[in-house]
Formats: sequence, structure tokens, C-alpha cells
Amino acid sequence: MTMKTSRRTFLQGAALAGTVGPWILSSRSFGAEGRKLRHASIGVGRRGDGDLRCFLTHPDIEVVALCDVDRSFLEAAAKLVPGARLYRDWRVMLEKEGDRIDSISATVPNHMHAPIAVTAMNLGKHVYCQKPLTHSLFESRRMAEVAAANPELVTQMGVQTHSGVQYRAAVAMLQAGVIGKVKEAHSWDIVRFYYTGAFVDPPMRRRPDREDPVPEELDWDLWLGVAPKRPFVKDLYHTRWWRRWRDFGGGAQGDMAGHMLDPVFTALEIVSPSWVMSYRSPPFEETYSPNNKLHYRFPGTKYTAGDLDYFWYDTGEVDKADWPIDQKKKLPGDGSMLVGEQGYMYLPHGSAPEILPKSKDNDAIVKEALAEVAREADLDRYDGLGKKNLLQLGDMSDLDHYHQFVNACLGKGKTTTPFEYSGPLSESILMGTIVNRFPEEKLLWDGKALSFTNKPEANERLRRAYRDGWSVEGLG
Repeated sequence: MTMKTSRRTFLQGAALAGTVGPWILSSRSFGAEGRKLRHASIGVGRRGDGDLRCFLTHPDIEVVALCDVDRSFLEAAAKLVPGARLYRDWRVMLEKEGDRIDSISATVPNHMHAPIAVTAMNLGKHVYCQKPLTHSLFESRRMAEVAAANPELVTQMGVQTHSGVQYRAAVAMLQAGVIGKVKEAHSWDIVRFYYTGAFVDPPMRRRPDREDPVPEELDWDLWLGVAPKRPFVKDLYHTRWWRRWRDFGGGAQGDMAGHMLDPVFTALEIVSPSWVMSYRSPPFEETYSPNNKLHYRFPGTKYTAGDLDYFWYDTGEVDKADWPIDQKKKLPGDGSMLVGEQGYMYLPHGSAPEILPKSKDNDAIVKEALAEVAREADLDRYDGLGKKNLLQLGDMSDLDHYHQFVNACLGKGKTTTPFEYSGPLSESILMGTIVNRFPEEKLLWDGKALSFTNKPEANERLRRAYRDGWSVEGLG
């Protein structure tokens, strides 16, 4: 039996029933034992290196295995974790590690999130997966369903700002009614021009008609994984430019909308839009548009003034003329503006929320909201929070998203972005990458059926078949 065949057999067998093997200890069980969480990191370069370092700050984690398709990244990570077992193929790692690991993290290009995460969950592993949760809407739905069917498993999407003090404060202030009920929200990313096909001149509408030698340290077939086969071209895919390509990423929206839409989703408790419409320029053949505006209509909640209009601006101009800000100043590269019945919340990404217009009438609401964030974050070492502004505590930007996951795996607390939450969030984000291909058309969405009811052609983009030899039961 060849290695390729054995890997395929393993993937199919691991995902058949979606049940947890009897050798896997539940989070409660090994928490009671008092031993450390045995963890494997899949993808340890760039963002993966950052994730690994953050996990290592937890005293109760033991990183026992590392995996990366790029040998140079793997060797660098091995210096951080001496003694960790090393792998190039995540399928081999999951097969060989068996009952020697409790959890995994997947910090890899988007197209490989779901295959790795679902296989790990079907083997009874807790999973931390980077944002956006998946590459396709169908995958996001399936990951949420698998997580819901296995409540003993801990899951967390790597949208670290969700746990940061700035976005926690924004959520608490919005739910406290600091700007009244919210009428509309706007989010933008206007700095990720290199995530579009217009990064080069002339714009890169499709892949170049050439092939470069694959670097000795890279396993290109493993990097492609479930995606269609294509030639390697230097500096176009690995290590960072994969986000601009439809086969691998989601452009600027797929990368950054997870951050900006997250506090809106959380604070207003929205779930699934009723329709979405795209304006401005359509995307290129294989890459993403450099000037996109999306309009979502979400059904209203107790925190909104009727249905909510949400606008996403992807690398293009932002419609800000009516906002109470200095129109001569440039907007920060990423951020949001929420419009309420009694004011505005200006929320630059990673910064403190600002209430506009400024009013002393809001001071009591803001003070109590910040105190609530402090209580949730268990910031006992800070005294007199009524006198100090929590948002100035720059060292508390992460409270800590990674530690939440480790603690929950050890039976201590819960995660704040489990797949049951981050699945629907990712669906809404990825929806825009489909709707953008039908500009000026209002696409009606049926969330329960996972279907565009008036555009069959759009439904063809909800999922895709996986490459031969890479099938995962229930995914592709």
C-alpha cells in the first residue's frame, strides 16, 4: 500500500461516523487528572508562529507535535519546542499521534481549515482554527454542525480581537444602549490592496502562464491539499499571497471582515442576512475585486431599530460624508462605524470605541460597561476602575483568546468564539465573496436551507469538490 493510498484510507475512516474514539479523554476527565493539555500545532510559519508562541505562554499546555509543509518553518518552530515530534503531512501526524494528543490548532491557508479541523474533531480532538473558519459557506455550516453534535469537544476560531479589551468594551457599551438601538453599521478594509488582483500592473486577473521550480523546503502537493492542481509560481502563493486567489483565500474580506463584523455580530446578536447586494467592480477571473461595496440586510434583534443594514467596503472608498468625524482626515485602514438612534460609535480596528457626538450623558453607561468588561476579564490587579479608563490599558489587548481555549480544554470555563458562533459569522463573511460576482443584483438568502433562493448560479459557489485523493467524508 502506498503512502498516498494509506493517507486517503485514513481520512475516509476517520470521518465516517464523526464519533469520538474511546481512547480520547474528555476535557473534564483530563482536567480532573491535573495533567497538561497535549497539543499539536499544524502550520507554524508566519501567523502560525505567532499562534504557537501564544499557546506556549500557558503553563498547562504541552506542545508535543508540530506540522508544516514548509521545512524551514518547521525547523524554526522546533527550536521553540525542543523534543516536539515533527511532521510535514497533517494526515500522518493525526494517524501516528493517535491517543498522544488532546487538541490541535490549524493555522494554514483558508482552503485547508475545514479538512484539517473536521478530521481532527472526528478523531475526538479539541480544535483551535484560524479565521475565517473555512474557505466555503458549506464548510462553515458543516463545522458548526460537527461541533454541535460533539459538545464534549472544545472549539475556538482564531479571531483574537474578540477577546481584546477594545472590542469587549464596544460590545458591552452597545448592549448597554450607549448610542440607543442601532440602525446601521459600516465596516471597511482599505489597506489590503495586495489581497486583490490589482496588486500588480497590469492587474492579475488570472494565474500566469509559467511554472517555477518548487523550493526544496516546500512540499507543494501538500500545500495545495484539497485545491485543484496548479503549477508552483514563485512569490504568488506561498507564503502570503494565497489570500488573493479564489482557490485558496477570500481576499481582503475573507482575511479582515472576521475582525470587523465580529463585534457587530456579538453586540447586536445578529445571525444570518435576508439578502445581500454588491456594488462597484466585480472581481477578476481568479482573484478579487480592488473596489467592492456590499450591502447586507439582517433581520432585527432587540438591539437594533428594526432590520439592520450592514455595509462592507473592500479596499475601495467608504461612504462617510454623513458621519460626525473630521472629513479631511483619512480613515484608519480598518474599522467600523455604528449608527444608532442616539449617536454613533466609531470603532477603529484594535482601538478604543469612541462615542460621537461626545456627551457627559453617556459617562455613566460607559463607566458601567467598562466595569463589566473588567469583571468578565477578572482584572483584579487593577484597582479603582471607576477612576481609570480600562481602554488605556494597552498591555491588556488580549485577555487571552488562546488561554481561553486551553483552559476550556482542561475543563475550566468556555471559549467565546466556538464553532457554533463562528460558523454563522464566517458564512456571512464568505457570502460576500460570492455575491460580488453578481454585481447590482440583490441575492435573497435562506439561512436554514443554505441557499440563494433567486440565483441558482450563486449556489454553485457554496461548496466545491475536493481534489482526488483528498476527500473527507461529509465535506468534499
